[in-house]
Formats: sequence, C-alpha cells, structure tokens
Amino acid sequence: MSFQKTRFRTRACALLAWAALGALSVAHATEGGGSAYPGGNENFLAGAAPPPGFYALIYGSSYSADTVRDNTGNKSTPPGFKLTANSVSPRLVWSTPLSLPRGNLVLHTVLPLVDLDVSVAGVSEHKRGLGDVVVGAGWSMHHSDKLHSVLALDVILPTGSYDKNAMANLGRNYRTYQPLLAASFIDPQGFNADFKLMLNLNQRNGATGYTSGKEIFMDYSAGWGVAPGWTLGVGGVVTRQITDDEQNGVKISGTRTRAIAFGPSLKYDNGKGWFLTAKFQQEAKVLNRAEGAAFWVKTNIPF
Repeated sequence: MSFQKTRFRTRACALLAWAALGALSVAHATEGGGSAYPGGNENFLAGAAPPPGFYALIYGSSYSADTVRDNTGNKSTPPGFKLTANSVSPRLVWSTPLSLPRGNLVLHTVLPLVDLDVSVAGVSEHKRGLGDVVVGAGWSMHHSDKLHSVLALDVILPTGSYDKNAMANLGRNYRTYQPLLAASFIDPQGFNADFKLMLNLNQRNGATGYTSGKEIFMDYSAGWGVAPGWTLGVGGVVTRQITDDEQNGVKISGTRTRAIAFGPSLKYDNGKGWFLTAKFQQEAKVLNRAEGAAFWVKTNIPF
C-alpha cells in the first residue's frame, strides 16, 4: 500500500475515544488526522482537584462525524464516510496527603472503554475494548476559596489494540507526553470560568515510522450560577498543531490540524462532593481531520 493511500485510509477512519486529565480521544491529527487527545473532554471544574482522599470520576462521550476537511478547509470526504465513537472512561484519582505549597500531590489513571464504528466506501469496521490508558501526577493548588489550579504531567500509554492495516484502531501505538495547566474560578452565585491548556508531545509509531506533530489544546468553559447548585454556560476546545508530521524523520508539509468547538454546557453540584457536568459541542474551522459533533458528561463519586 502506498504512503498516500495509507494516509488517506487512516485519515478517513481514525477516531479514538478515551478520557483523563487528558483523555477521551477523537482521532484527528496527523497519521490519519489522529491525536492522542480528543479536545473538549473537560468542562466546569477542570482545574479544581478534590481534597485528600480516593475518588472515581466517570467520563462518557458520544462523537459522530461524516465530513473530512483538507489542508485548506475544503471538504475532502471519502464516499460513504461515517465515524461513530462512544466511550465510558473511569478515572481513578488519589488526592494524596503529601503537602505541597498551597496544595498537595494528586495521582490518577484513566481506563477508557471504547466502542468504535467506521465506514468508508461501503466497507466498515467495528471494534470494542480498552483504549490507550492514561497515567499522571499533578500539583493541586488552592489559591482561594474560589480560585484553584493544577500543574501536571500525563502520559498516554499505547495499551489499545492496533493494526497498521486496520481501518479502525482502539489505540495509537505510541506514547504521548502531555504537560498541562488547568485552572478554575468557581462562584456558585456568580461567574464561573475554567480552562485546561495542554501540549501533546507525540512519540514515533514503531509500526509505521510516523511521528505526529506537536499539538496545543485548550479546553474551556464559562458560565453563571443561576440557581442553587446549577451553573449554565458554554464550553468547547481550541486546538492547533504547531509542527509538521514526520515519516521516517522526513517532515511532511500540509499535515497540520486545526479546529475549534463550541456549545452549551451545564453543571450541577450538590455541595457534598458529587457533581455532574454535561455539554454538546460542534466542531468548526477544521483542517486536515474529520469534522463532527460530540456530547460529553462527567461525574464525580467520592469514597
């Protein structure tokens, strides 16, 4: 199979879903428009880590796309292209008793369970199973009763099944190192704002010799406390690939991805450690990847 055909095939079908302080992934960037981070999985409370203890967060997502954009933003959708990915991703968090300035050390892992369906030109593949696991450590800081932040490093591990000749893969077959900064301003009766800024440092795929370019992501949300426990607003993601892909060390021009996503968002917090966030986001301004829409939910279960 030629290199151009390989890129077409992976770009047309790639979508990966999983979650974490960096997780749930809609594959899009390079090597088939696929990134190790989905973009937009975080919402309200993105930068507010919990007090010491054990916690289980559950992330759920449903993503679908039937359009592919080229390097100029024009449609380059293959015939019969359809991509659907659903995932449920438990995130286990240990907010440790180890004190750090203004906060403490937090450890976590994400175990994404993915259901992926891809169709192109009358041919389809359906896969279900464990995606790429995320592990990470962070410095949780509490600057005031309203302002919180996290400085962390996540590592996305190639644990999901992968076949370079397959149309659909549950894993990326390479590690991604992801330094990140997240912050949350929380006012139950006023303005709320959150962001999570990440840099994806993708490593080489040993099966293909392909290295996806470095990427910047920023998940964001903004809203207002409208009733006891309820916050309504908007959320989404801005993403841009900042370096070219490489094939066996040779840079490939015209492969950098870009996208924004925007939509309504809400949060309910019972004030006792349990909360639920939900949002819908539509992608736009897309380059070199699939364009679609996603629905996200996140909930926290304290022990």
